[in-house]
Amino acid sequence: MCWRSKSLAVVALLAATAFNQTQSQEGSTKNPATSETMQTNQKKFGLVIHGGAGTIDRSRMTPEAEREYRAGLERALAAGYEILKRGGSSLDATEAAVRLLEDDPHFNAGKGAVFTSAGTNELDAAIMDGNTLKAGTVASLKHIRNPVSLARLVMERSGHVMMDGEGAEVFAKENGVQLVDQKYFFTQERWNALQKIKEAEKSGGAGAKKFVITDQDRHGTVGAVALDRQGNLAAATSTGGTTNKRAGRIGDSPIIGGGTYANNATCAVSATGDGEYFIRATVAHDLSALIEYRGMKLEEAAQTVLDKVAKLGGSGGLIAIDAKGNMALPFNTSGMYRGHVDLDGKFVVEIYK
Repeated sequence: MCWRSKSLAVVALLAATAFNQTQSQEGSTKNPATSETMQTNQKKFGLVIHGGAGTIDRSRMTPEAEREYRAGLERALAAGYEILKRGGSSLDATEAAVRLLEDDPHFNAGKGAVFTSAGTNELDAAIMDGNTLKAGTVASLKHIRNPVSLARLVMERSGHVMMDGEGAEVFAKENGVQLVDQKYFFTQERWNALQKIKEAEKSGGAGAKKFVITDQDRHGTVGAVALDRQGNLAAATSTGGTTNKRAGRIGDSPIIGGGTYANNATCAVSATGDGEYFIRATVAHDLSALIEYRGMKLEEAAQTVLDKVAKLGGSGGLIAIDAKGNMALPFNTSGMYRGHVDLDGKFVVEIYK
């Protein structure tokens, strides 16, 4: 497969006419501009996912590892796509896609979560409904297998937007969510990454980290954004945070407007990278605001907010889909695990720049 470096991915629109809303597909071109001129009686849907951005070195990636990463992304795409194809909601699609990534130990969320400096796992997640602007977020979870699903419960059943730690887990039990032992999240690869960082600190301080570990060792995030046949947008993001983070540290993933945002009037966004910088730059909401108030196209707005992060000293990437089905997947690192669905229902998965 040819790896493309464009910020704007090929638009993934699957259209059904008013006369046949089963599974017929419209669209004769993959030009992103086409989606803006499609007839209003067509019902489009689209899905984009990511598994984290960072220094992803092709020369250090074994063929077996690359196949496993790609397979994980494809499974997540399939889960979300099947829901959208059947006319399901963007909320259901993003939750399903993220759950699959949370269950995959290759990605830093759920089962594959990194370790804190205390040797524990603390998980964050968020989900947002672009139709109602309702949102649910959770942080510092230690015993929840699928944080994105608890975030949705917070949105739909708690009357709140954000819950964290022990209180969030009590709420989970009250709503029938089974807690898991911390041992569930243990993976040898993540444990080794923690040990490498601690050794780097001992031998040369924080400045030595970059010579010893990779971004993949340090951090990562998963996320999904979707547009459904009803024209509703949704975004979901989940993460284990950063390796060796202080207990209680919370990044941008569960911050509405920071790493996650959805608004039917504009777009849905899920970000990945150096969380502190994405929070300071209010990346996800800024992208939406540039479309709403400045009239920017999705691609330009996405690159603008990512440039803002870079100016602050941060790196990473994001995925976004707008109300017309246009997509953007910019990143300023050497790679980002990402995927979308093309016009013919074909899964497109990319890793490198």
